[in-house]
Amino acid sequence: SLAILLSQKNEVVAYDINKDKVDKINSRISPINDNYIIKYLNKKRLKLTATDDYSEAFRNADYIIICTPTNYNETYNSFDTSSIEDTIYKIKKINKHSIIVIRSTVPIGYTESLNRKEKKLKIIFSPEFLREGYALYDNLYPTRIIVGDDSNEARIFANLLYKAALKKDIPILYMNSVEAESVKLFANTYLALRIAYFNELDTYANQKKLNVKNIINGVCLDPRIGNYYNNPSFGYGGYCLPKDSKQLLQNYGNIPEKIIKAVVESNITRKKYIVSVIKKKKPKIVGIYRLIMKQNSDNFRDSSIQDIIKYLVNNNIKTIIYEPSVKTKKFLNCEVVNIFNDFVETSEIIVANRLDNKIMKFENKVFSRDIYNRD
Repeated sequence: SLAILLSQKNEVVAYDINKDKVDKINSRISPINDNYIIKYLNKKRLKLTATDDYSEAFRNADYIIICTPTNYNETYNSFDTSSIEDTIYKIKKINKHSIIVIRSTVPIGYTESLNRKEKKLKIIFSPEFLREGYALYDNLYPTRIIVGDDSNEARIFANLLYKAALKKDIPILYMNSVEAESVKLFANTYLALRIAYFNELDTYANQKKLNVKNIINGVCLDPRIGNYYNNPSFGYGGYCLPKDSKQLLQNYGNIPEKIIKAVVESNITRKKYIVSVIKKKKPKIVGIYRLIMKQNSDNFRDSSIQDIIKYLVNNNIKTIIYEPSVKTKKFLNCEVVNIFNDFVETSEIIVANRLDNKIMKFENKVFSRDIYNRD
């Protein structure tokens, strides 16, 4: 999304180790399900090429933007930043004079430590705030631009983002790198907190046999609360919220806190509660309808439903999965049944984190906490 955004006005070379993605971008085919990316690749004149040769990508670059994944390592209780360090090592071999901008999410204090170590390089941290399936839209209409540096190079980079966006009067904030890293983790942990809050509200309503939709609608009409991020689910998941909240908790160290730890633990509690409700129904075969995080997405990386599957399997409940994007016969040691009618017929209970018209035809079999996609 960032490569497409900037290539509207600048020469951009996108480097990726996945040759299939590289070939698709060069053929103007989107490698992910994102309507704006699909549209811009099809219709816009972009100064964009892709390569799997990092020397080709880095050699003549004025700015090199690192967007590599930083998965959370449960053993070390920290983000795995090795992909960033590997990229910086390659940059040092090819182009020491480029400005390096890290967009990957990192632990608080990481960029500062990198700059102490790599004194001959200029490394800037600038967080991105993107939603699944709306990444390019969120770059075109950003809520804010934050740069963890106040140098001339930082201001040039912020201006590149600003000029490429369609939204005008975008707030631009300059701060030090530690503060910018904190903004990213605190913002995502707040969103995780909000999801956890409405999930716990739903747990209460479900236990007390109350209409959860009535309660949530009544609560959210208060403009200070707002009607968003309030649809009950099986827990917050995806690539950002689980790992960012865990990383923030670790960054606290000995600093007093209660809420951040509660957010992380609440997500585990919610998933275990969902499984306990399913168990009480005593199903012989549970069908999992879709692994994806949300509707109109093709990504199920770290989706909350996967933990539900693991808990079900650990409780010796036979589980089958319907997910068209999975091409293997097994996933998480469960059979994948991708003939929809066979899946419905075999499943005693169909567990769906999010509902759609296809599955609602069999509502009598469906278990979900989704309250806004039922009508």
